[in-house]
Amino acid sequence: MTEILVQAAAKGQIPSSTRVIEHPAWPVLKDAVEQIRPWQSKDGSIDFTAEGAPAQADAEAAVRRVVDAVEQLSPLLPHDKAYHEALVRDLGRWAEGGFEVPDFLDSLLAFQPAANRADGLQHLVVFPMYTQNGNLDRNLEAVVLRMVWPDWLAELERTRYDNPLFCGITFEDFTSGYDTNSAVLFPETIAVREAPERFSWGGIFCDREAARFRRVTEAAVDLLGVSLPEDVAAMVHDQKRCEEAFVLWDMVHDRTHSHGDLPFDPFMIKQRQPFWMYGLEELRCDLTAFKEAVKLQADGIPQARDVQYAVLFDRMFRFPVTGDRVRNYDGLGGQLLFAYLHKHDVLRWTDNKLSIDWERAPQVTNQLCAEIEKLYKDGIDRPKLVHWFAGYELVATYLAPHPGSKWAKGPDALDLTQPPRKLVDDVLADEFPLSMFYEALSKKLKNVIAATKGIRADDAERIAA
Repeated sequence: MTEILVQAAAKGQIPSSTRVIEHPAWPVLKDAVEQIRPWQSKDGSIDFTAEGAPAQADAEAAVRRVVDAVEQLSPLLPHDKAYHEALVRDLGRWAEGGFEVPDFLDSLLAFQPAANRADGLQHLVVFPMYTQNGNLDRNLEAVVLRMVWPDWLAELERTRYDNPLFCGITFEDFTSGYDTNSAVLFPETIAVREAPERFSWGGIFCDREAARFRRVTEAAVDLLGVSLPEDVAAMVHDQKRCEEAFVLWDMVHDRTHSHGDLPFDPFMIKQRQPFWMYGLEELRCDLTAFKEAVKLQADGIPQARDVQYAVLFDRMFRFPVTGDRVRNYDGLGGQLLFAYLHKHDVLRWTDNKLSIDWERAPQVTNQLCAEIEKLYKDGIDRPKLVHWFAGYELVATYLAPHPGSKWAKGPDALDLTQPPRKLVDDVLADEFPLSMFYEALSKKLKNVIAATKGIRADDAERIAA
């Protein structure tokens, strides 16, 4: 039986009867993890002296339940055998050490989903971790996922968009840390004693991204009176098409961080910079995906046009009005895209209706991509601070800065005897406030966006029905 499962797993043909979440051990595992999570501190440890803390014996019993469940479920996933064995050891060591700050480096190194990107392949993942855009504490989490790696995507990755670490994934089920806005599984979020020299995978849940996109886009289109072409409307109402668009978008976006003219660390993790530089980097990656989608459409790739719609609508409708306004770099990128298209008459907001020039949209969107690429290329020859000002100038050409901004007044308003990282303190939390258009849209969409917390693909299907 195990040999059959191994062969089926390698082909991505796992029978539905072997779904992890249908096994009786899965709800036991979920329950044990949910029992442990409230006991944990922000760093993942358990303080048994804190008010309301459990007895250590209760915590040990809960971990034993997790271990037993993992050992029962692991035979369904022979490709994850080494990871699950390391996971059991890490869980045991955490309990034996008195539940101090968890260290799951060994199991992290053993988990290698990018090494076998078979479409439909299941994984059971258990780690102490924070969930980006979700829970900031390093709680224990359990998630069952499936790989999304259809032949057409594998061929594009092999021939045009090499990205050996990228994993497109979908949810099967999850614990509370993913009942949030998080749509990623990143190794950087996991509690370890030291960061590995390099990470070997990164996963993005295209089903959640697609479901959220559909819900917000449908609401925005209705509120703004947008007239959608028939094929665009069909795409927004089709979960599978949207998932395929997002997995392609994500794959190209992800690789763009390490491609092109980059005058700084592509992920900017270790650098303190003004948040508009983060916004420009994320927008550059999205617009590169858009630009490549225009090329792929010309080559007859059916998912390519859907990627263009997904980039435009998600960036313009959801990003600017999601989250607070404190250094909201994704929101800033969406504002910039909208303002650029509006200034170039691709978008028109008249009589309380938003019209889109569908024929000119690809050309003008690619123009913005070219402006950002030129900023990057020229930045190679600039000092850091000069480059930051150039980035500010690009954004301020299309978005009005806050009237109280020191940066908007130029270099003379700043103490240039300070190192650049100190001048970041002079950046306002909201350097480029929402326009009147977005202020109004935010009020009308905020409840819709809030309702997408923890959304699943079947939630989107029920809403569409």
